[in-house]
Amino acid sequence: MSKEIFSKDETLSMRRKLIGQSIKLFYSDNPVKIVRGRGQYLYDEKDVRYLDCISNVHHVGHCHPDVTRAATAQMELLNTNSRFLHDNIISYANRLSATLPDKLSVFYFVNSGSEANDLALRLAQQYTQHEDVIVLDHAYHGHLKSLIDISPYKFRKLSGQKEWVHVAPLPDIYRGLYREDHPNPGEAYADTVRDVIEDVHSKGRKISAFFCESLPSVGGQIILPQGYLTKVSEYVRSAGGVLVVDEVQTGFGRVGSHFWAFQMQGEACCPDIVTMGKPMGNGHPLACVVTTEQVAGAFAGTGVEYFNTFGGNPVSCAIGLAVLNVLEQEDMRGNATRVGAHLKDLLNKLQTKHQIVGDVRGVGLFLGLELVVDRELRTPATESALYRLREERIFVSTDGPFESVIKFKPPMCFSIADADLVAQKIDHVLTGEEGSRKL
Repeated sequence: MSKEIFSKDETLSMRRKLIGQSIKLFYSDNPVKIVRGRGQYLYDEKDVRYLDCISNVHHVGHCHPDVTRAATAQMELLNTNSRFLHDNIISYANRLSATLPDKLSVFYFVNSGSEANDLALRLAQQYTQHEDVIVLDHAYHGHLKSLIDISPYKFRKLSGQKEWVHVAPLPDIYRGLYREDHPNPGEAYADTVRDVIEDVHSKGRKISAFFCESLPSVGGQIILPQGYLTKVSEYVRSAGGVLVVDEVQTGFGRVGSHFWAFQMQGEACCPDIVTMGKPMGNGHPLACVVTTEQVAGAFAGTGVEYFNTFGGNPVSCAIGLAVLNVLEQEDMRGNATRVGAHLKDLLNKLQTKHQIVGDVRGVGLFLGLELVVDRELRTPATESALYRLREERIFVSTDGPFESVIKFKPPMCFSIADADLVAQKIDHVLTGEEGSRKL
């Protein structure tokens, strides 16, 4: 049976009828219909090519041939669940373990970052026998109800903050309590977590976990100040809790210098639980939780089996292994370092040229460009240049509390030429924005 092909208008009309309205489209006023992808490029139904600066999920590039071949070969051979003994799941866990501190040695494979974070929450609460969780302001950890509860980005728009959830200030040295001129912002922000712990204890409650992204993304592409996580972990462990680090957005070499973004905090920083997801399967649903033998032992000690129907199946693990191979063979971490530094330098030059650019931050291929109305007051420019960049055939999106941060998390095959093009097009768009402001 041949596949039906709809016009763009037909596709949009049927989507509006059949798909939940809360499932949003990019560029909702005039969506783009994408029909194929390759590398860092997406193509619409008219074969117009767009440069993709959004898709951190497609980590080694859209439809990488090595990944698609691995998926096809394993799917033709076997796909079953993890209750059957199979080499792929242990081979994959072994490869991942080589990238992590020694004490992080027990793996649970799941299908999404949300599933991973939900399981991490269960692990932390079971191990500590405490309920309360500290999270960062503006954090987002997933769409399950348990994760909406620990995601200020979401719960403030819904039913509000639960009694067992406590919010610490986002360590943002551009907009936060302690800024770039502070002598030790890492320690200062860590002390705010200590203060939250003391407040929790004063109410007769106990902390199970401090839960944070290693680089807060929805919060605005934030780079945690040096020493922050190490100091926070001291406070949290002294209070009987554990450190849970969410690497769903930032893992697998995106920062370039390290495989995991938490490693940027130094060798002394070792979480008790790490979650990973989006880039693991290059678009295939694959995610994971890794923890210590002690935490895993407490979870197993309940006597209740943890079974995930699709988590760790042979096809998913074959894909995960292929992604790791591509990362190594094509030196994608090195590419993230080189291209990310080049793009950041170009964005810094745009900041010198355009008053609307308030801040440039990030590392590797995790970068943010914050737009402001007034540099001195740091008033966010909430109107977006996204549509004009789309007209230039560049896909970007925004984040941050005011949606004023243009974020760059492209596939890791992003090139120097792509960085040059992006900077050129942003320069063109911002010149137009500033011209319209003067009218």
